[in-house]
Amino acid sequence: MSDFPLGLITLIVVSILIYFGLAHRVLDRLYLSDKWALAIIAVIIVGSFIDVPLGNRVTVNLGGSVAIGLAVYVWIKAGSAKEKIRAVAAAAVTALAIYTAGRFMGAEPENMFMDPLLVYPLVAGIVAYVAGRSRRGAFFAAVVGVFAMDIFQFFYLLRTGLRGTVHVGGAGAFDALILSGILAVVLAELIGETRERLQRGTQTEELSEEQAGRFHQSGPAHKPMDNEKEGWRDDYHQKSDSETDGGRNSKENHEKGGEERQQDNE
Repeated sequence: MSDFPLGLITLIVVSILIYFGLAHRVLDRLYLSDKWALAIIAVIIVGSFIDVPLGNRVTVNLGGSVAIGLAVYVWIKAGSAKEKIRAVAAAAVTALAIYTAGRFMGAEPENMFMDPLLVYPLVAGIVAYVAGRSRRGAFFAAVVGVFAMDIFQFFYLLRTGLRGTVHVGGAGAFDALILSGILAVVLAELIGETRERLQRGTQTEELSEEQAGRFHQSGPAHKPMDNEKEGWRDDYHQKSDSETDGGRNSKENHEKGGEERQQDNE
């Protein structure tokens, strides 16, 4: 695993899913196209091998910096101010959860019961989703939450005067920062999709019950009884007979009047 890190494996798997068109839904929520997503992943992988020193205590990893820039872009494209505020708050909660997990696991990696590269993404991904809720908020909270720990480490070294170098952006694809963002989005997608399907199912059932109630209330269509049919027929025949008699009387009167006029002329 040390020769082929988990973060790199995860990015390769994600690239394959994107290439075969299996990540459209997630990318749409993050306002990314397939080509842009693949290009960003490629830059993250290549940039992970490049560290730019800034003084004696700070080193910037290009791969991790691209991931942080992507998180900021996703946050800017968030749908509402409420979602943005929740994402920032979720990032703070995620950073606190990672710090607590680090204190609980101990300071020396060899004494930790689990690899921090596995623990931090799990903690960050789960907390980021629970606090951020949306896919955009979860991704931002996970990535920025891990990044905030690097900033905290920098100020801690300045305050205590201890030796050490802060790697801004971690180690890119080889760091918990990338895994945390991916895990948070995966959790948001799986849980969010399940919730949406359950809500659609509930709405469909309620609509079916409402339609069934309307059907029962409307009742069956009224079908005329036999006596109503006979009454209609009698009225029709009476009307026809009266019209016929009237026509006959009119004809007879006309003929009679003609005879009388003929006699007067004669």
